[in-house]
Amino acid sequence: MSKHKSKEEGAAPTAEEMGGRIIVSAQDEHEPTTVQKKDTDAKDTLIFAVRTTANREDQVVGFVSANAQRKGLSVYSVIRPHGMRGYVFIEAASRADAEQAAFGVPYTKGLLPNLIQYKEIEHMLDQVKKEVNIQKNDIAEIISGPFKREKCKITRVDQAKEEVVVELLEAAVPIPITVRIDAVKVIRRDDE
Repeated sequence: MSKHKSKEEGAAPTAEEMGGRIIVSAQDEHEPTTVQKKDTDAKDTLIFAVRTTANREDQVVGFVSANAQRKGLSVYSVIRPHGMRGYVFIEAASRADAEQAAFGVPYTKGLLPNLIQYKEIEHMLDQVKKEVNIQKNDIAEIISGPFKREKCKITRVDQAKEEVVVELLEAAVPIPITVRIDAVKVIRRDDE
């Protein structure tokens, strides 16, 4: 019996089946990044879960990918899905490659014993863009960050970077502050 699962037994999909890339979303909803993948065969790719310290997933992704590249392991991608704290997924040719990639990495607590099926994590990999209706001169409230619960006025909207420049309403001196679009909630429209 082969140690690799065949396609009929539910093996993880290849890079070609997933469009040659995986979208990695950070929990604080930073810009998604694309991890380029090596060419793989459907029988050669498995997905493993690595338990990590909460809120250290981004560092673990960097350490594991650098470790795999330095050691020349058959690790095809390291995935940190949005909304799942304490876990990172490694797509590799074998369990030994995944263990070697995670070995000695700070903030890791080891691989989970079971394989992860692609369909179990597929919903976490696709980030859906929401259309945000924020305009210049809107009155908004900052909902995250150091200025949380502060009222502000939108002075500029940059849809490409997903950022807005705001001025705090209760501040003595109006200082422009750049925050992410998802960090503000429109309270009312200023139709001027």
